[in-house]
Amino acid sequence: MNKLPPLKLKKGEERRLRGGHVWVYSNEIDVKATPLSGFEAGDQVEIQASNGKVLGNGYINPNTLISARLISRNPSYRLDQSLITHRLKIALSIRERLFSDSCYRLVHGDSDGLPGLVVDRFGDLLSVQITTAGMELVKTQLIAALEKVVAPTVILLKNDTSARDVEGLERGVECVVGDAPELVMLKENGVQFEAPLISGQKTGWYYDHRMNRQRMKSYVKGQRVLDLFSYIGGWGVQAAVAGASEVICVDSSESSLEHVHGNAALNDVTDKMATLHGDVFAALKELRAAREQFDLVVVDPPAFIKRRKDQKNGLQAYRRVNELAMRLLSRDGILVSASCSHHLQRSQLKSILLQSSRHIDRNLTILEEGHQGPDHPVHPAIPETEYIKCFTGRVLPAG
Repeated sequence: MNKLPPLKLKKGEERRLRGGHVWVYSNEIDVKATPLSGFEAGDQVEIQASNGKVLGNGYINPNTLISARLISRNPSYRLDQSLITHRLKIALSIRERLFSDSCYRLVHGDSDGLPGLVVDRFGDLLSVQITTAGMELVKTQLIAALEKVVAPTVILLKNDTSARDVEGLERGVECVVGDAPELVMLKENGVQFEAPLISGQKTGWYYDHRMNRQRMKSYVKGQRVLDLFSYIGGWGVQAAVAGASEVICVDSSESSLEHVHGNAALNDVTDKMATLHGDVFAALKELRAAREQFDLVVVDPPAFIKRRKDQKNGLQAYRRVNELAMRLLSRDGILVSASCSHHLQRSQLKSILLQSSRHIDRNLTILEEGHQGPDHPVHPAIPETEYIKCFTGRVLPAG
């Protein structure tokens, strides 16, 4: 086996890697000893400390802030079909232990030892996103490994994400195994769904809130529920199945709301479901003007803070939507409030909920805190892998 070209770090910059991190930033590299101009995007490299001691193998993109990603601390391992197969088997083993249905996130990037890769499983269909040049270069080996470990009938490369732009990769959607259907079946918490695989958001579905949606079901029996930013009804349809008396799903996408009705029909809860098409903020004001009230409101918006520069406007958006949602709650109402912005700290969302409740003279108590499910494992050294926050709160009149 040919020795990989070295990537040498500046003196002292190996501390983070030794401490458990797996990323190398461009300003940590000794560019005099190993110039970045000597590498192509996706090249595999041997990462070395300033004294030449080998820290492990990884891959590099000289054009990005995160210049290198560690693949293995064992210098004899390379990112090839054998290693990918091994890591896939490890990832699969914990999912099969946790979930009776083959519907889950199979690979969650760095947390599963496969940086730049996301794989969502829908039975014998896999929806795959590749977001780094290093993983793109081993695409053929990756597909072979997925076929060996999972034996899927369909593998769809859903590479239409903006994350590829940073890595200098083209966007596109390509079916590399079988024929991808427009709609894919899945089961979550015992509830059936059809998700728009090709035209849908992300990989077609959001498995990350599975556990939070399961907990929500304890609060909804006989209750009137409002599901904001509903997408195709992940929260709302499960609430109806769990015994809610009425559910209204609100979303800006008309096609998503059509899928809400389809998913309601799949689970025989059509008579409980209604939809409202339009901007969620405008819809909340209209509902308040109409003096509508709900026993439980779900606030699960898209990331309002995608980049650090969005912080100010994003915080205001979280504050506005949660306050408007609280105004629609009955006297003893339940608010389920979530965020997928990794730039928003858990403590910040909790503070926003407190401020919102006090601004409208209501008392808030937190009943439960939720996280992303175990098929979205957190790498303890990488804060970015922990992104889901979810609070279930009881909102009462001040007294």
